[in-house]
Amino acid sequence: MGRHEPRSALNSPKAVVIVQLRTNTKRAISHMNEETLYFEDFEDGRVFVSDPRTVSAEEIIEFAKEFDPQPMHLSEEAGKASILGGLSASGWHTSSITMRLFYDSVVHRSAGQGAPGIDLMEWRKPLLAGDTLRLKVTVVSKRPLSTRPEIGMVVMAHELSNQRDETILRMQGPVMVKLRNPATEVRA
Repeated sequence: MGRHEPRSALNSPKAVVIVQLRTNTKRAISHMNEETLYFEDFEDGRVFVSDPRTVSAEEIIEFAKEFDPQPMHLSEEAGKASILGGLSASGWHTSSITMRLFYDSVVHRSAGQGAPGIDLMEWRKPLLAGDTLRLKVTVVSKRPLSTRPEIGMVVMAHELSNQRDETILRMQGPVMVKLRNPATEVRA
């Protein structure tokens, strides 16, 4: 915190933590009523859509200072002078936001067991300050694992779009999910 400018009392670290805790508590309470999704629930073609999320200039700059301090991620002027057209989020910041939206819309209510990697990730357009994002996740395929009878592999395609319906990010990869009834699933 020592490298940041002084904050007002309303925007103090304690106030930010309280707001964040309240937001996460509301989210956690709303998720408690949702039924857990198991491997059997991820049918090919099933679609999940996240709530919208607007990205501020301040969060773009904070992420960039810490993880990707390239000029176009640190100032509007440098962003406008680049091919990106304005202050833009790092691709890694965009990926992190995508993961959070994926967590909020799918992972938090699934019997997920992690992921072995990502098969595809493309940053298609810059994520600019003020953009409002929505993530669409589509089940592409699934298969039970012969080596782990209680787990199946679900491949999902992710598309992150802005308020103009422009694709910002495309990603695809497998996720491991527990089976509800491992003994009744037909093995591949």
